[in-house]
Amino acid sequence: MKLIHTTDAVGHVLCHDMTQIIKGEYKDARFRKGHVVREEDIPVLLSMGKEHLYVWEMVPGMVHENDAAERLYALCANENMDRSGVKEGKIELTAACDGLFRVDSRRLIAVNSIEDIMIAARHGNTAVRKGDKLAGTRVIPLIIQEEKLLAAEEAAGSLPLLELLPYVRKTAAIVATGSEVKSGLIQDTFTPVVKDKLASYGIETLTTAYSGDGVENVANAVSEVRQTGAEIILCTGGMSVDPDDNTPGGIRASGARIVSYGAPVLPGAMLLAGYYDDGTPVLGLPGCVMYAGATIFDLLLPRIAADVEITRADIAAMGEGGLCLGCKPCHWPNCPFGK
Repeated sequence: MKLIHTTDAVGHVLCHDMTQIIKGEYKDARFRKGHVVREEDIPVLLSMGKEHLYVWEMVPGMVHENDAAERLYALCANENMDRSGVKEGKIELTAACDGLFRVDSRRLIAVNSIEDIMIAARHGNTAVRKGDKLAGTRVIPLIIQEEKLLAAEEAAGSLPLLELLPYVRKTAAIVATGSEVKSGLIQDTFTPVVKDKLASYGIETLTTAYSGDGVENVANAVSEVRQTGAEIILCTGGMSVDPDDNTPGGIRASGARIVSYGAPVLPGAMLLAGYYDDGTPVLGLPGCVMYAGATIFDLLLPRIAADVEITRADIAAMGEGGLCLGCKPCHWPNCPFGK
């Protein structure tokens, strides 16, 4: 720090908040710690009785927190994101559209492992709405050695740490299995739940087919609904290991490549995920999707809507955080499930 005349302070960085008091009207920090003094600030500071100021003595190799925040923001910035201005050395990113938010966790940890560097983000692989807060960047001190920023930039690499993918799959078809549903012995209460979940991501259900039981019947129904051009195929029910539960076999017989039958997620362990040769995803949904507040379907649907391919490794990684705590009332998605 050094003490200088206020009239000589243009371009210097304030070391502490400067409070202005106007009786009956105003009492607050007019200039915040870290503010870079401008020409137009001089009359205001003098009117506040500040003839001298303590400022940071900037030396080569040091970077002000506002400039540092800009450089950290550049490591995160990607399309479909909006940014705030710099305030108290911090920049915030928000979603410019609905979509799937993703984080390169390994590189983010590498950046945050550097002393005095901070990038805070929400969990990756989560659905966000336009305007949702995504991340914030800043450095811890008021000024920072440039070598630390250079280290952060090297750790981050050439690609953004964050990305927001808009939803691009807009249509779906449903095959409701079970002879009791096809014959009308029971009401189909599964399909309306699935339709509502799809609609929340802007996905239109083009058709619903009732296959009855049997591998061949399920396979034929799947092939039929694929003719509609639906971008997502969903089969409901018949996903357990009972002899009469033929949905997995029917999906396989329809020509799908099975990525996984089973997942380390509760509720949702009996889910099946697969793809056809043209890239169309197909899911076999277990009965829990019909009645549970949140299941593996809620975790996978944003990725599928954003056209992110689901792999066996993705599903295996869901074990940590994949246990729903069954809270009453359900707080999904504001809960640890799937995160």
